[in-house]
Amino acid sequence: MLHAPVTPDGDLLRWVEFPGSEPARVYLHGLGASSAPYFAATAVHPALAGRRTLLLDLLGHGISDRPTDFSYTLEAHADAVAAALGAAGVAGAELIAHSMGGAVAIVLAARHPELVSQLVLVDANLDPITPGPGPGSGGIARFTEQEFLADGWRETRDVVGPHWWATMRLTDRVALHRSSVHLTRGTEPTMRAQLLELKIPRSFLYPERLGEPADAAGLRAAGVAVVPVPDCGHNIMLENPDGFAAAVADALSPNAG
Repeated sequence: MLHAPVTPDGDLLRWVEFPGSEPARVYLHGLGASSAPYFAATAVHPALAGRRTLLLDLLGHGISDRPTDFSYTLEAHADAVAAALGAAGVAGAELIAHSMGGAVAIVLAARHPELVSQLVLVDANLDPITPGPGPGSGGIARFTEQEFLADGWRETRDVVGPHWWATMRLTDRVALHRSSVHLTRGTEPTMRAQLLELKIPRSFLYPERLGEPADAAGLRAAGVAVVPVPDCGHNIMLENPDGFAAAVADALSPNAG
């Protein structure tokens, strides 16, 4: 396990790293998750193994520090990841990012273009979300921070179920709420708008049975490869690891697109 200070107060972002060839591959998890449980198995899959690989945990999540004075905006998350990658000597990385991690990855690529050479988004958030009952960021963001810390987290635990809660319970509750609020609000311009303007190779993997992402035609028109993965839901890498590894390897191939 490695780490780097990423805030003025010295809060540490931590990651698990596998040695290998450059350029590095960097994996970012989603809301209430952790990169090693979600990505370790597929990162060493025969289709993807052999590259220097960093499985990063965002601040407030997993094995990283949990500052309560951090804003947890998508921009702040992206800048913290940028600081960690800089400390690790990473540049021009191939970035594979799931769900909220995909939103962070888009902002990272827009704000720190020297750090990202290719972007593989895994059923990522591209647009603002209306808060409302249910699992995920919208369900959490409908609470005020005080309500969530007092009792809302218990409702969230019961709604998300034991699988997601296994990593969500490792997330600081302040970080979980603030990250959810800022994910639902999105960025200005939106994550989608920033993605469309990026000049690097970009792919968007989605679970085939759930249907294409919103405005898939607009993504394709901007040069984003929109790639279905069969036999899975939102957690593509866990539910169809072979299909996920094959889709990522194809997306990162020099001949992709």
